[in-house]
Amino acid sequence: MVFVRDSKVIFETNVEGLRGFVQAIETLSDSLAKSSIADRIVGKAAALLCAYCRAKTVFASTMSQSGLKTLETHRIPSEFESLVPTILNRKKTDRCPFEKLVENTTNPKEAYDKIRKSCRV
Repeated sequence: MVFVRDSKVIFETNVEGLRGFVQAIETLSDSLAKSSIADRIVGKAAALLCAYCRAKTVFASTMSQSGLKTLETHRIPSEFESLVPTILNRKKTDRCPFEKLVENTTNPKEAYDKIRKSCRV
């Protein structure tokens, strides 16, 4: 995951899942506003975090339909290489636990609070 603002990388992490995203928010807070975010996978949970930190644009190798809809709702332009119905867990046996956690959430702050608590950052 990479955050870029004004053509400069302001945060980069290889931490899997959303823990790295939460760390970026905890570390940089409002400095993430108007940044461009690139990640391998963006589902609804990540899209809500993008809205929470007021991202300018988002790129994902793989994006879920609910992630795309969430970004569109929050007027965040996005690009992706592959659009999938849903994001799966690492074992590909069920939906991602973070996607389940925010499935009934549309508020970015509420989503951030749930995800942060779940990540135990």
